[in-house]
Amino acid sequence: MRLFALGAAAIVVLGAAAAWFVLGRARAVTFERTANQNVLLITIDTLRADALGCTGGRASTPNLDRLAAMGVRFDFAHAHAVVTLPSHTSILTGLYPFEHGVHDNEGFRLAPTIPTLATMLKPHGFATGAFIGAFVLDSRFGLNQGFDVYDERYGRSNTASGFSIPERRADAVVAAATAWIARQQKPWFAWVHVFDPHAPYRPPAPFDSQYADQPYYGEVAFTDFALAPLLNAARDPSGRPTLVVVTGDHGEGLGEHGELTHGLFAYEATLRIPLILAQVSRDTPAWGAGAPAAARVGEVSSIDARHVDIVPTVFDALGLQAPKGLPGLSLLPGSSAARSSRSASYFEALSASFNRGWAPLTGVLMNRDKYIDLPIPELYDLRRDPKEADNLAGRDAELQRMLDSRLRAFGPRGAVTRSVDDSEARAKLQALGYISGSAAPKTAYTEADDPKRLVAVDRQLRQAIEFYEEGRPAEAIPLYRQLIAEHPAMEIAYQQLAMLQWDLGQPADAIATLRQAMSAGAAGVGVQAKLGIYLAESGDVNEAVPLLERTVSQGQPDVEALNALGIALGRAGQDAKAREVFRRILQVNPDNTMALENLGAIALGEGRMDEARAMFAKALAGDPASSQANNGMGVVELKTGNRRAAIGYFRRAADGDPANYDALYNAATELVNDGQYAAARPYLERFARTAPAAFYARDIGHVRELLGRLPR
Repeated sequence: MRLFALGAAAIVVLGAAAAWFVLGRARAVTFERTANQNVLLITIDTLRADALGCTGGRASTPNLDRLAAMGVRFDFAHAHAVVTLPSHTSILTGLYPFEHGVHDNEGFRLAPTIPTLATMLKPHGFATGAFIGAFVLDSRFGLNQGFDVYDERYGRSNTASGFSIPERRADAVVAAATAWIARQQKPWFAWVHVFDPHAPYRPPAPFDSQYADQPYYGEVAFTDFALAPLLNAARDPSGRPTLVVVTGDHGEGLGEHGELTHGLFAYEATLRIPLILAQVSRDTPAWGAGAPAAARVGEVSSIDARHVDIVPTVFDALGLQAPKGLPGLSLLPGSSAARSSRSASYFEALSASFNRGWAPLTGVLMNRDKYIDLPIPELYDLRRDPKEADNLAGRDAELQRMLDSRLRAFGPRGAVTRSVDDSEARAKLQALGYISGSAAPKTAYTEADDPKRLVAVDRQLRQAIEFYEEGRPAEAIPLYRQLIAEHPAMEIAYQQLAMLQWDLGQPADAIATLRQAMSAGAAGVGVQAKLGIYLAESGDVNEAVPLLERTVSQGQPDVEALNALGIALGRAGQDAKAREVFRRILQVNPDNTMALENLGAIALGEGRMDEARAMFAKALAGDPASSQANNGMGVVELKTGNRRAAIGYFRRAADGDPANYDALYNAATELVNDGQYAAARPYLERFARTAPAAFYARDIGHVRELLGRLPR
């Protein structure tokens, strides 16, 4: 068996305390504070402020529209970052990114000394549960602090290509959350994160056909549909009301200002987010099919609302004293005077600076004036120019100086570097277009480094990934070659080109591409680890092992590089050393799926079936969908005389990862050996059609021979 390669507003509350209300464009709605209530925080990844039906958007969102009609919707709410992890960290801590220290999706972890909302609420008697839709918010990044349950069962396995990210659909996340809520006997705080509107946009039926020409909005519509059971779970039968907060972490470019998705710029398309606060009780009519439509538009507040305001608003609604030192203000009435004179709001978009060496983007928003600090600065009056089409920088010098001064009053303005190096995370996040290599910060940036001048490069990277996702990988290769020719220091172009070449059965080309990266000085840990593992897979372990040993000796060892070294040592027949390396990974992360899989593979190769079974079982406990662990467990069952059980594991492995050709071959041949010819044929045909001949030529010949002998 092979070792496995890396594949704002007000809170709406009902209770016995003093009543409060929000002024809106329609009849005022009254609410009451009470500490005896649940708190439900719903964060919808990549949700534009204008996507919902109640905001005039293209998606049909009757459930969220009805929630907004019950409470308050803020039509000028903003995030402080335009990627998932730092934005959620601000939501859960009530701090700006320069205060909590998380600036990108990879390379940062929330310090254990900084409390989350769960940490803050637990001393007040709350049960706390988090239910996560995708790897971007994995517990390794620190947001699990304070949660009794941090449900991240989206799967952690790498696919063969590294172009996909572990995630689960909104309905699966909601099912986990509602099951937990139903078991609670005391007030609870639940954070539910759904990832579906994130690219790539693939809404399930019937939303795929209903939104065939605008699949992003199909994802939003499906998400709204999936949230109905969760909103019903907020109708607590005990009589406790539930405070419901719904927001997006950031928006989506959809081509505005040339940005297809998010993370590059901080225009309103990605910085402005929806924010709804409402109160649900057991007397609230149920959501779902046949539920009443919104009877009115609800309250709409135009005050400046921010993510950092959510934590103090929750505490104010509960009648509790908010932790000291938070920059946000409660969105409840009575704070309007302070709000009208409060300081500006900070925002940033730093991913391209960390990953590509481009100029860092920071900015400030005050009233309806917005300043973006870049080599080519930008200044907008959002009152008359909400689409940010008319850059006033250089034309209103006094306003620009004032906003720049306010921006400089926020936190450190110097270079920010990643605090941790986690290439296992980097490998899984590449599919999102977030991770694009590594780059050292510069001391000065010019207009040539401004993201506005480089947006075409961003589009080209994303186009190449789209070609792969659409089953057209060969069309991506010229795009990567062009990027490498024009930007020879862009590490990610080499990495992704090599992965495509490897997937296409061109190992020599993949190795040559990574060697070219090394020669061009674009060889971070990721490139070195990938080159080492490709050399090992190709049989050149004498070069692979020393390369990887040098890689892991450079400071804090990288998980991906350690895993690659273990694989190379295994290929070299040095099982004892390989075992030590994989156990070293488990010392850092005891549940690391790759290390467990590879330890299982070593034990399997040495005939230690009980140990192999234990390792694969532990890997499957953390990631039931792991294709490699399922395949390994299948081999264990086969070698211990249980072919039927083995076939079940092989089929799960092959169905879960179409590129796991070992599992596909095992499923096909064992079905034949078991006499299940009709079931075997699709697996045999798929293997013969898709397995790369560079690695499986002999097996392909055997499979074709079996196909010729199978009865029709």
